[in-house]
Amino acid sequence: MVAIDQASKWWAEANLSRTERIPLLGDLLGLQLAYNPGAAFSLGENATWIFTVLSVVAAVVALVFAFRIRRTSWAIVVGLLGGAATSHAIDRLFRAPSFGNGHVVDFLAYGNWFIGNIADIVIFSGAITAVLIGLRSPSAAPHSTTRK
Repeated sequence: MVAIDQASKWWAEANLSRTERIPLLGDLLGLQLAYNPGAAFSLGENATWIFTVLSVVAAVVALVFAFRIRRTSWAIVVGLLGGAATSHAIDRLFRAPSFGNGHVVDFLAYGNWFIGNIADIVIFSGAITAVLIGLRSPSAAPHSTTRK
């Protein structure tokens, strides 16, 4: 997950413009480079360091849970979520403008609503999948040792 997301961001920085959008599905989906200091929809732009801390904490929590998970479905979800959080943490820690205040590279433009990246897709779909797994079988907790 980390390699895929970081490679896609590297590609976006090398090939896309911040001022020009390349349409993929008309006005619905396109490619355009953006740097996001905040969270989704650029919320919290002046609190980048908070998102740095949250992404590092999320990556560490995913790593801790990874060693306790006994169900394949949960292992996949936590692995993907942890990878996405790690990739965002890398951006926050090591990208401009400064250590710990880096901006996340975004390039998937959804109409005029927002611009995101592959890690954002994984976080959204991973959260939905976690809810669905939990609803499908409430006893299928990530750490459950029983198999159904």
